[in-house]
Amino acid sequence: MKKEKSRIVHQVENIKDFRELLQKTTEKYPENVAYKYKKKIGDNVEYVSKTYGEFKNDVEALSTKLLEMGLGGKKVAVIGNNRYEWCTTYLAVTTGGMVIVPLDKALPANELKSLILRSKAEAIVCEEKYLDSILEFTDSNLKYIISMDNTVRENVLSYNDLLLQGANLRKEGNKLYDEVTIDPNAVSILLFTSGTTNLSKGVLLSQNNICSDIMALAGYLKLYPTDTLLSFLPIHHTFECTITFLFGMYHGVTVAFCDGLKYIQKNMNEYHVSVFVAVPLVLENVHKKIWKGLEEQGKKELMKTMISVTNALYKAKIDIRRKVFKPIIDQFGGELRIVLVGSAPLDKEIIKGFNNFGVDLIQGYGLTETSPVVSAESDKEKRPGSIGLPLPGLEVKIVNPNEEGIGEITVKGPSVMLGYYENEEETNKCLKDGWFSTGDYGYLDKDGFLYICGRKNDVIVLKNGKNVYPQELEILLNQLPMVEESMVFARNKDSMDTTLCAKIVYNEETMHNLYGDKTADEKKDIIWKAVKEVNQTLPDVKHIKEITITTEPLAKTTTQKVKRYEEMNKGN
Repeated sequence: MKKEKSRIVHQVENIKDFRELLQKTTEKYPENVAYKYKKKIGDNVEYVSKTYGEFKNDVEALSTKLLEMGLGGKKVAVIGNNRYEWCTTYLAVTTGGMVIVPLDKALPANELKSLILRSKAEAIVCEEKYLDSILEFTDSNLKYIISMDNTVRENVLSYNDLLLQGANLRKEGNKLYDEVTIDPNAVSILLFTSGTTNLSKGVLLSQNNICSDIMALAGYLKLYPTDTLLSFLPIHHTFECTITFLFGMYHGVTVAFCDGLKYIQKNMNEYHVSVFVAVPLVLENVHKKIWKGLEEQGKKELMKTMISVTNALYKAKIDIRRKVFKPIIDQFGGELRIVLVGSAPLDKEIIKGFNNFGVDLIQGYGLTETSPVVSAESDKEKRPGSIGLPLPGLEVKIVNPNEEGIGEITVKGPSVMLGYYENEEETNKCLKDGWFSTGDYGYLDKDGFLYICGRKNDVIVLKNGKNVYPQELEILLNQLPMVEESMVFARNKDSMDTTLCAKIVYNEETMHNLYGDKTADEKKDIIWKAVKEVNQTLPDVKHIKEITITTEPLAKTTTQKVKRYEEMNKGN
């Protein structure tokens, strides 16, 4: 039997757990800046830098204090924005043999309470804004409430005080942290998936799950200790946590914390970001703004010509893209070289668009249950429109493929979760003989690249038996200049008279600039005409027959995925 040639591009350094990850990174890059962020002091803003050496000391100090408080082996929850204290807490808990429970910062009070109760967390590290709600949870297992903002309140401990006490304990010879033995295969992370309280499932991950994913991804993609990543996606989610925080640490990079969604471009400039981890919605908006600006300046056709020329030269191994398109790259700090994108399918024209400017846009795919990355393009092999190659050490199999080769994506390997927390029934449904059923439909091409079509539950089956994948149509609708985002769904989904519909969020300013003052009915007619033009590019069975329009953004999770069922329940 012929052995398949390895597709690994880069040499990989082995790590078995987070403690070894932290130790090795600190040994190699002790003076590298690990984190950059702003600290508000009165009316002034101070820029703070923390080296990997300082970070390691803080992790060990905080962990020592938590262990001294009797939390060894217990669950500790953390909730808040992306910030230094969140990262320190995560590693202090996990490298100290405790179980971290990262919670979504957007949770309403009732869901926060439910998840704290379900997790049986005995401590929580949180921002000040959550204190009122948490202090009301008198029936929880919480013994300690720790404020990242060092709030002085009854029954609330200060993060800074614990850090100082832990540092003093270590100076006095306390060895609690050093004596902890990490079991890489034991439960170390309990992470609840997004959804309503009743539906959210607790995913159980080990340090080996995540470390194996980091090492596998490192075989495909290389970051450098001179890189700066911008952390803006919610850090409780495995995509941001594994890629920006832990994968970044593996390479000794600097992580800069974003001030918020609307400050992304500003922060990219001030921190000179070179690697950006994003979701499709953000990139779609950036791409549209770039081309809108070029059109307003009358440079759109010139740009297309320049792209044709630079691409021809690139094929001849002469790469002048970053020089020619420097004004565009300079809009994002001048250093941007890689954009890693996941969470949902992205229009391949947008991928090509960034690549045309000399910025590598690398698509990947994963789920919380797979720690998270399943597949990614590599520094050597890219295929716009795909979600990359299965990572080294992971097996991907398409189950029950149709005549087009499309079926459910299943995954087997060391990054697959241990199971769902206190939910054997759901675990057994999706985890059989080590194979995890993702709930996503996709296919593998002849070269092994994976493609995703959409969520199994979102697929619309027509009366002729054909499948329609809403995401495929949404990508086309989102290309329309006035469209911000869209959601395709079926009316009478379970009947013989299924009708494809679309809810379209349009941009008021763009509509006005393109068409002037129009009534609501006229706006709908303009958009409906554009949708009909999209229909002409599609088979009849995929034609959208009804639309509703709005300027109100679609309901989304914190990772910017549309909450389809919530939108459907609005009566669309």
